[in-house]
Amino acid sequence: MKAYADSNFFVRLHLSTDGYGDAKALVSRMVTGGHPPLPVTWLHRVEVANAFQYHVFLARQGMDVRLSTETAAAALARFLEDVESGSYGAAAQVQPTLLEGRFQDLSLRHTARHGFRTYDLLHVASALILGCDTFWSFDLKACRLAVLEGLKVPRRLTPET
Repeated sequence: MKAYADSNFFVRLHLSTDGYGDAKALVSRMVTGGHPPLPVTWLHRVEVANAFQYHVFLARQGMDVRLSTETAAAALARFLEDVESGSYGAAAQVQPTLLEGRFQDLSLRHTARHGFRTYDLLHVASALILGCDTFWSFDLKACRLAVLEGLKVPRRLTPET
């Protein structure tokens, strides 16, 4: 198994929000099973950093999330440290021209019919380019696109059809 996790998976893994237990269990099985680490691209790094700050914003708006600026900074530091150490993730490069080509192909084949968003396409395209066979996300639309493209999605993350 060579898994790819999108950014929302990493955010849940570091903020203990809904899905934390499922994310932790999948990562534990991956590590103990001797599978390759999750690829982490530039897109993950920028999206995860922004997501932590967005959760701080939501907390300040009185939403259901409780996250301080300090906790967000610590979560980002843990994420980057985990990637740097290779404990479950490893830096990965995706050539922009390859990404753009695969993105365009996915968009032309699926977006008008299913309404996929840019980030769904970018993450699934990255997973395919990096040779992954499994896709981890808590975003049901991204999971649906992954399934359409032949990637395996764990049952607990599989969108209903």
